[in-house]
Amino acid sequence: MNIKIVLEGKIKEPCFKLGIEVYKKRLLNKVEILEISDIYEYLKNKTNSYVITLEIEGKMLSSIEFANKLREIETSGSANEILFLVGGSEGLSRKVKNLSDFKFSMSKLTFLHQEAVLILIEQIYRAHKILNNEPYHK
Repeated sequence: MNIKIVLEGKIKEPCFKLGIEVYKKRLLNKVEILEISDIYEYLKNKTNSYVITLEIEGKMLSSIEFANKLREIETSGSANEILFLVGGSEGLSRKVKNLSDFKFSMSKLTFLHQEAVLILIEQIYRAHKILNNEPYHK
């Protein structure tokens, strides 16, 4: 299953870039990071995608529940890719939130959008390890 993290904005800080690259390599570059200026315009061209928005009001999941959610999406066959949408400093627009298949909250805390991408890709890696019964997640 293709996974894309779509960020409205740029990852500028070297520490976040480095961390993200570490997890991309661990995932054998199976996760793509897209830095774009308008998520809503990007979504207009997307069909057959499962859209997950990162929202503070979304549902919080444990790492195991997150891994199971990814497996559920993959095995359902309803989409050919998972799009994680991360808003910029202003967050996601209401029209983008309305296109969400699942509203996900990583925490009640607010993170920098660059930081959110790093945390998210680490959790995707953790989910990969959990689903493959490999050590890492404990």
